[in-house]
Amino acid sequence: MSKLDNKVPEGPLSEKWTKYRSEMPLVAPNNKRNIEVIVVGTGLAGASAAATLGELGYQVKAFCFHDSPRRAHSIAAQGGINAAKNYQNDGDSVYRLFYDTIKGGDYRSREGNVHRLAEVSRDIIDQCVAQGVPFAREYGGNLANRSFGGVQVSRTFYARGQTGQQLLLGAYSALSRQISLGSVKMYNRHEMLDLVKVEGKARGIIARNLISGKLERFAAHSVVLATGGYGNVYYLSTNAMGSNVTAAWTAHRRGAYFANPCYCQIHPTCIPVSGDYQSKLTLMSESLRNDGRVWVPKSHVDVEAIRAGEIKPEELPEERRDYYLERIYPAFGNLVPRDVASRAAKYVCDENRGVGSTGLAVYLDFASAIERYGHSEAVSKNEPNASIEKVKEWGTAVVSAKYGNLFEMYEKITGENPYKTPMRIFPAVHYTMGGIWVDYNLETTVPGLFALGEANFSDHGANRLGASALMQGLADGYFVIPYTIGTFLANEIRTPKISPDLPEFFEIENDVRDRIKRLLNVQGSRSVESFHRELGVKIMWEYCGMSRNGEGLKIARDKVRKLRKEFWSNVYVPHTDSDGEEYNPELEKALRVADFFELAELMIIDALDRHESCGGHFREEYATEEGEAQRNDKDYTYVAAWEFNGLEDDPILHKEELVFENVELKTRSYK
Repeated sequence: MSKLDNKVPEGPLSEKWTKYRSEMPLVAPNNKRNIEVIVVGTGLAGASAAATLGELGYQVKAFCFHDSPRRAHSIAAQGGINAAKNYQNDGDSVYRLFYDTIKGGDYRSREGNVHRLAEVSRDIIDQCVAQGVPFAREYGGNLANRSFGGVQVSRTFYARGQTGQQLLLGAYSALSRQISLGSVKMYNRHEMLDLVKVEGKARGIIARNLISGKLERFAAHSVVLATGGYGNVYYLSTNAMGSNVTAAWTAHRRGAYFANPCYCQIHPTCIPVSGDYQSKLTLMSESLRNDGRVWVPKSHVDVEAIRAGEIKPEELPEERRDYYLERIYPAFGNLVPRDVASRAAKYVCDENRGVGSTGLAVYLDFASAIERYGHSEAVSKNEPNASIEKVKEWGTAVVSAKYGNLFEMYEKITGENPYKTPMRIFPAVHYTMGGIWVDYNLETTVPGLFALGEANFSDHGANRLGASALMQGLADGYFVIPYTIGTFLANEIRTPKISPDLPEFFEIENDVRDRIKRLLNVQGSRSVESFHRELGVKIMWEYCGMSRNGEGLKIARDKVRKLRKEFWSNVYVPHTDSDGEEYNPELEKALRVADFFELAELMIIDALDRHESCGGHFREEYATEEGEAQRNDKDYTYVAAWEFNGLEDDPILHKEELVFENVELKTRSYK
């Protein structure tokens, strides 16, 4: 075991990033033209990075497995993006955003990175407004804000319920400009399957052309990964079905440490599972918790009556409802952080007070908001004595203007009108805080390999606050990596163009080809999908999901190993070409699921090793009498960074000790 150097600059926290930029090595414009950079992934982090690096003069090769960067999963982020602009004049500041993020992550993130994120958050909004992102505005023309979980200020900028999509279109427009100028070359429908190192440095990738099936070699002076998270290891999640861990995992196999893999966020506001036929879950934005109130019936009798259709949920009197988040956490109410809200939902469902046919759901009710907004409209229209019907009509219009597309989506999926009947929601796997370990430069333990956005571990600790994913993705791409990549590339200006015909490229290409042939030659009797479902639903969610315990995790590891062995001996991947050189989505899926098996075991090992509860990692043995997470700051105030050590031996643990000089370590309280 070794201790990791996070390379955070010395000096006061608020001056680190400014001082860093003033003293970092630079690459002159004439030298940038001779340097190539590979960017894998073109969601918010990747598209913004590729566009900005191209604008700076680097020669960029960008890769995505979609037919267009516009299909990246970033579009699914609905609710908003945080920034410490303090437009509401409600006491927000860079430090408060920093503190809320550290606290929300249960004191398991790195101070230097988080403060930098809070600082550049303000620049992101200016950048996006300049691009034409249609943020919501108030009556006077200022950008509007709303609140998200874990904070007591309004700092979330939004474009109705389409914030991720609008931000991605902004980044895509910047990327498209660089493509048209020739500084970025775009490779659509290409998936990275391995990393190539030359003399210890990341110098390229092996990618599969998903249309032809052919393997292709790509070389560059540096490689940047912006490939998202690994939530689909659970099979059912809010992630797009194509989201996977393959690029990050292949980098891990080649020497990049993987940090805190057990930290997975369960989002409290998802449409509940409705049947075994489902292949993904649908997220209802956390922004809905601004106005929606979460409740379940107080009595199991009322639960049964609602299920039997004897009474509608909207007809249940207020005194028979338990607004449990408001009751347990009065200071934050329905806007507690996601991990807290998710566990609370689990507890009331464990008490047999969950609603819906499965009993695994709670209500998110907008009746109070509709009435409140309706009365406000009545006053503004000088009709204080308007009928209750008119008040509801006006209030519904206001709610529709704020969240209408989310309500439409819910109604199309469930067939229920959420303006009249409370939404049914339940926690689901959403975001992964773990990822490739990176230092302050966003560089991994492989020199020249960088990781951005959800692909790295750096900013969110054990739990991500809402509206911070978009913030981190754009911060890393627009405002961090353009500086920090220079710390590596400044030493590469005398390095000639890297050739993809070097022996190292052929060696790794052959490794990938052998892996593909091995999969195709199994010719078993089970589909890839069946293995993925069993791994995710029957093992990972059951034993390493919303809560875990030592005994269950040991069972899970044994089950994962047995199922992985069966996968490699009994999976069936249909094909017509023995080398896989054809259009074959089932082969794509098989390669990704093979990596999920290996990742799943590491997640379990990490969860077993961490004898505490914190954020998204909840060990049942380590809980307070009230059922809250119980940290062990004495023994576990560190980042667990795991080194790949083959599949038969345990991975090697390396620790980055977390030092808190600007915040006080204390038990989180939202009461």
